[in-house]
Amino acid sequence: MADVAGTGDLLRTPLYDFHVANGARMVAFASYEMPVQYPLGILKEHLHTRSSAGLFDISHMGQLSITAPGGHLDEAKRALEAVIPIDILGLPEGRQRYGFFTNDTGGILDDLMIANLGDRLVLIVNAARKSADEAHLRQHLPGGIGIERIDSALIALQGPKAAGALARLAPECESMRFMDVKTLKILGHDCLASRSGYTGEDGFEISVPEEAAEAIARTLLGLAEVEAIGLGARDSLRLEAGLCLHGSDIDETTTPVEARLTWAIPKVRRAGGARAAGFPGADIIMRQLHEGVSRLRVGLRPEGRAPVRGGVQVYAREAGGEVIGHATSGGFGPSVGSPVAMGYVETSLSEPGTRLFAELRGKRLALDVAQLPFVPSGYKR
Repeated sequence: MADVAGTGDLLRTPLYDFHVANGARMVAFASYEMPVQYPLGILKEHLHTRSSAGLFDISHMGQLSITAPGGHLDEAKRALEAVIPIDILGLPEGRQRYGFFTNDTGGILDDLMIANLGDRLVLIVNAARKSADEAHLRQHLPGGIGIERIDSALIALQGPKAAGALARLAPECESMRFMDVKTLKILGHDCLASRSGYTGEDGFEISVPEEAAEAIARTLLGLAEVEAIGLGARDSLRLEAGLCLHGSDIDETTTPVEARLTWAIPKVRRAGGARAAGFPGADIIMRQLHEGVSRLRVGLRPEGRAPVRGGVQVYAREAGGEVIGHATSGGFGPSVGSPVAMGYVETSLSEPGTRLFAELRGKRLALDVAQLPFVPSGYKR
């Protein structure tokens, strides 16, 4: 993805002028100037996405293409399995999977999406990690494996009316199901679309040529059901959906087992599987899968209206006692009408309904361990 220079040390995506023209409030995020909200406001942007369709600029994220000599993609798949504990050899053409890079202690370097396009694999990685991820791949993959940045903008169209909106420009999108990947013709341009997103709603993430990004965004925004959505609502949407934010809910010190992401590690990569282990931190992760862990990621529902933010310490008792966990992200959940949070607590206190206490400004606020997600997903299975 090309980095478009911005004011000072900040970068701008190809949609910067689009954001400004639509009244966005711009903030610094992951080295970019990004829209945190539009005139509609974060609360209404959030609720509009849940009920209709929201348009997001996610061009700050990294896009990488992985190829193998002679076009033998299985060679690239095998190479990538050495750094990602998921089943990539079994990933069919036209499909996408969630995964993560791990370090030697089992920690999560980054989480990402991996798509099989037949002649190449495409990886979508987090903005703050894209240079480090590329360096990580170059260090660990064999020399013959091709690793290239993709110079495209990236947008997301999310919500229960997203498919109907996009179908007016690319009718074939409606036949796609969750985690399908397909090239769509949009306004005459070839665009790579996946039926996925990070809001818990049905929708699409679409890689579009930089020169066409603004025209496509303007056209989508011109549809009655579509509103422009900023980073503020994107965060509250993913939090209600129980989805992790790298750098907050997961990082190099948290393992997939602690983060309850083991659903992404299939039997074929676990002990006894045909391609068990073979990735960084495998011994630790396999041991945790067998023996369990001392802490787990959970949902948290505070009493009252006060939000519990990341970093807040959690206790088992209303007074005294030792810290038994902490919140990693939190805020107001517009769809549920109350504060919501996620964090890590001792495994013995991780059952839904367990009463705990968060320390806010010297006082302890009651909160309950909650089942994730806070809002049911709307994916098209």
